[in-house]
Amino acid sequence: MKQEVRIELIFNRLILIRAVDLFIYILKLLIIARIFVSFIIRDLRNPILRFLYQITEPLLMPFRTLIYKLGINTGMFDFSPILAFLTLDIIRTILF
Repeated sequence: MKQEVRIELIFNRLILIRAVDLFIYILKLLIIARIFVSFIIRDLRNPILRFLYQITEPLLMPFRTLIYKLGINTGMFDFSPILAFLTLDIIRTILF
């Protein structure tokens, strides 16, 4: 009985870890898509671009704010996706 419970707990933990890993992977793909699509489509009324902004902006905005508060002048380049990638990789490394 105890062995079955232990196996079930390990299995549930593995499912949770895999789900978090998949979520991080999808977030990274959406950030990459946002970067590339923003070069091609400049109209913010475009449904694809609007969708990508709505999904990724809550993740990128804190990093953009941090860069601004630190007084780092990045010119017209947005380094928040790089910081988001690093943070997501750190979270992934800690979980695994």
